[in-house]
Amino acid sequence: MLDYEGDTHVYIQIANILRGRLANLSAGDPVPSEADIQYEFGVARTTARRAIHVLREEGLIYTVQGEGAFVGPPAGGPRKKRKVPLYQQIATEIAGDIKAGKYRPRRPIPGETALVKEHDVARETVRRAMALLREQGWIYTVPQRGSYVSPEEKWPKD
Repeated sequence: MLDYEGDTHVYIQIANILRGRLANLSAGDPVPSEADIQYEFGVARTTARRAIHVLREEGLIYTVQGEGAFVGPPAGGPRKKRKVPLYQQIATEIAGDIKAGKYRPRRPIPGETALVKEHDVARETVRRAMALLREQGWIYTVPQRGSYVSPEEKWPKD
C-alpha cells in the first residue's frame, strides 16, 4: 500500500516494492512495463518512469529500447530475446485482422492511442508497427485523418 501522505516519494515506494519482487526473478527476465506500473499503482507515467529509473541506476535492471526492462546488468547479461520484435508481432496481428476482414479496405484502422492501450506498449512501438504496415502495403495514411486499410489489390502477395 502506498503512503501518499508520508515523507517518502511515491516513486521511491514503488521502486522498493519492485525491488522486493526482483528477488523472485532470474537475470534476463522481463520486469513490469511503465504502463503495467501505472495501472497497478494508479500513478502517472512519470512516476512509473522514475521508479524504473531508480532500479536502473542501482544496476538491478536494464532497459532495451522497444523491448522493455529486464532483470540484471546490461550487455552481456543472459537476456531472453524475443524471437520477433514486438512491433513486428503487432504488425503481423493487424495484417491478419485485415486479411480476416476485421478491417475493411478504405476504412480506418484503430488510432495510435487505441493500439497503445490494446497492446500495452509504448507509442513508438505502435508507430514502428504502423510504418511497417505502410511499407508492406497493408495501410495508407491520410494526413489529419488517420490510417486506412489499402485496397485489396495493393496488399502484399503471400
